[in-house]
Amino acid sequence: MDMDRPLDPDPQLLARLVAEVMELDPQGTDPERQCWRVVHRHQHGMLPSEYDIRETDEALYLTLLELLRSGQG
Repeated sequence: MDMDRPLDPDPQLLARLVAEVMELDPQGTDPERQCWRVVHRHQHGMLPSEYDIRETDEALYLTLLELLRSGQG
């Protein structure tokens, strides 16, 4: 296994996060922001505050965003 490559996220986790994004933004008007918010909540247990600078999992964020943009979510 290549230790430099992040593990692929669990499909069940991705499905849950996609559902959370859709709940926050049913019209899909701001997928970038909503994906970031959902990944932040997944990692830190709460939605980010306005000036929250805590790290988020970029690979998970990008995978989630790609799923939403491709219509696979």
